[in-house]
Amino acid sequence: MLSLVNSRGKGFVVAAPSSGSGKTLVTLGLLRAFRKAGLTVRSAKAGPDYIDPGFHAAASGAPCLNLDLWAMGERACRALLAQQARGADIVIVEGVMGLFDGPQGARGSTADLAAALDVPVLLLIDCAHQAQSIAALVHGFTRFRRDIHVAGLFLNRVKSDRHLRLLTDALADAPPILGALRQSDSVHMPSRHLGLVQAQENQQLEALIESAAAGVTRETILDNLFQIGAEISNHAAASVLPPLGQRIAIAHDQAFGFAYAHLLRGWQMAGAEVIPFSPLNDEAPAPHADALFLPGGYPELHAGRLAANARFLAGLRGFTGTVYGECGGYMVLGDGLTDADGTRHAMAGLLPLETSFARRKLHLGYRQLENLDGPFPARLRGHEFHYSTAEMKPGTEPLFHARNAAGEDLGPMGQRLGKVMGSYAHIIAEAP
Repeated sequence: MLSLVNSRGKGFVVAAPSSGSGKTLVTLGLLRAFRKAGLTVRSAKAGPDYIDPGFHAAASGAPCLNLDLWAMGERACRALLAQQARGADIVIVEGVMGLFDGPQGARGSTADLAAALDVPVLLLIDCAHQAQSIAALVHGFTRFRRDIHVAGLFLNRVKSDRHLRLLTDALADAPPILGALRQSDSVHMPSRHLGLVQAQENQQLEALIESAAAGVTRETILDNLFQIGAEISNHAAASVLPPLGQRIAIAHDQAFGFAYAHLLRGWQMAGAEVIPFSPLNDEAPAPHADALFLPGGYPELHAGRLAANARFLAGLRGFTGTVYGECGGYMVLGDGLTDADGTRHAMAGLLPLETSFARRKLHLGYRQLENLDGPFPARLRGHEFHYSTAEMKPGTEPLFHARNAAGEDLGPMGQRLGKVMGSYAHIIAEAP
């Protein structure tokens, strides 16, 4: 059992010099290690990622929230962190990309978030291909900005005892080394074209988390790591996005797994009822719901099954309230979806839209959205990440007018036909 000396939850950010350094794996190991030590653990993910939070939840036993400074603003991020800290001993925030990487010309990097939240940084270094040179890297990252505090270091992919001694000697004048994880080919995160495989799809997830926790615990004094955390202040709740309706049917399964937890929780806190259903299990949306939300996910991997699920499609076509789909959910609202093998599958036919994965094209980035004719606030912020191409037929009005994070005009986005609407954007929050 760790020594707990504070009455409020503490927090720190796990950051790294670059993507691919092992932030997710180490964060999972730390979450489970603290949990096994008897602490109540919570987590958050910096940025718009909708896959990592599922892994966090599996490791900590509690939902993970996204904290996106660019999309939400500082007030909402601080409020959501305080929400996570209630009843928790420790909140670990996993950063995004490299510590100082973010939207062009705007606040939104992991460093910006750490400064806004007033919590320290645990700097994780991938040591696989360096020894004494690590000192120059750490020196630069710890002194680059005065408004963040790198409270300690975590060394990942350490190859041997000798390698660890070289690293330790080189870092004698740096912030303290608070933990390490040895290099192991057996501990790695599986990937897919959009990033990590979803948590519910990874049959070896529990074994992976336990292995990461064991590896972290062998080289880490958890009490020292706990002590670097800063007490998280209380903040009043901040509205991120008003609910779509009073009773919202939400698709939730392996095909539709990209609903942001902060939105669902916020809708419930605003008094809305959230009613999940599984299209893959041929479930129809609740008939008494007044709004229907099809989140993003991987419908292209299950297109044949979805096309054959008559009860789901009939319930979707017969729904009389607001119908909203984003990214994968938007595709399912269209006439057809062509998978990567070139096979076309008939979808709901509620919007004149054909999407295809046979002709891959990457669409990636933050989106500033002006609501043109939907049940949303006037100005929104979201994120787009997909490889499909779309052919929109005449007969609908655009749902949004879009710009990227730098303000460059991207033109109209999405479609609306009566009460049915959708787009490729994952809405994160009302614009701050």
